[in-house]
Amino acid sequence: MYYLCHAWKPVLSNILHPLHSVSMTRIRLLLAFTIIPTVSVLAQPGLLVLQTDFGVKDGAVAAMKGVALTVSRSLVIHDLTHEIPPYNIWEAAFRLKQAAPYWPAGTVFVSVVDPGVGSERRSVVLKTSSGHYFVTPDNGTLTLVAEALGIEEVRQIDEAINRLKDSQASYTFHGRDVYAYTGARLASGMIAFEEVGPLTGEIVRIPYKQPVVGGETVEGTIEILDVQYGNVWTNIDAETIEKAGVSYGDKVIVSIYERTQLRYKGSMTFGRTFSDVPNGMPVAYLNSLLKFSVALNMGNFAGEYKIGSGPEWRIIVTRTK
Repeated sequence: MYYLCHAWKPVLSNILHPLHSVSMTRIRLLLAFTIIPTVSVLAQPGLLVLQTDFGVKDGAVAAMKGVALTVSRSLVIHDLTHEIPPYNIWEAAFRLKQAAPYWPAGTVFVSVVDPGVGSERRSVVLKTSSGHYFVTPDNGTLTLVAEALGIEEVRQIDEAINRLKDSQASYTFHGRDVYAYTGARLASGMIAFEEVGPLTGEIVRIPYKQPVVGGETVEGTIEILDVQYGNVWTNIDAETIEKAGVSYGDKVIVSIYERTQLRYKGSMTFGRTFSDVPNGMPVAYLNSLLKFSVALNMGNFAGEYKIGSGPEWRIIVTRTK
């Protein structure tokens, strides 16, 4: 900043020539309130968001962060979650869809739930139509975020240039050696998206039941559990529920299946919030993503009825007369 002040001194002297009483101290103050904020705005650090199924009991996540900061100390690193159940690719896919739309365009997400680490599965970076980037194994993790945000391009990571130096002998920690390293290079601007690697074809997708309306019945998938409270979140959106004629205050019959096995069937109110029913009673509602959900007021629905989530879990909602 010392050199910046002296570089601008002749310019400011010409501008302030009539004001002979203006001291260099005041000029430096002027610089502090004009030039410095402009420089900081232009040099915003990159955003890197990490998600894994590693947990935080050991040093795996810290190693990934260390690699990223070795690439660039100016990176701002955040955690989406490191508590994905081990090997649960579907839940990793959902958590990306849940969080990513609320982050600024240009954010780089690194998601590592990789039961096939070291195998022939590809490593890719997805650029969505929203301008977000996702660095991950191509194993289905991108299924939901690609649908939600759109695909602009997908590139396969060229590990000859986008891999931590001297890590080629390691086959079981690509989260550190490939994904954190590549994500940090991309987020910091060290490489452009085009330098990740060659364009590739369609991503791997996990098949699941899309919402279907038939009269006053809707069928869909249990996408995820609201883990802390045991609420059951589905992929049935508000518009689909409305098509089935369901309005606030109506009674609905909810049936939940694990594959072909019926796990729950019961009647409940479709309410705006949990307190629309007495404590301990089931209630249907729209969650924060405006998707049809089921809960027990002041209870744990999933725990009470042993409900899970993922493509093998179906829900059928019928409006009662």
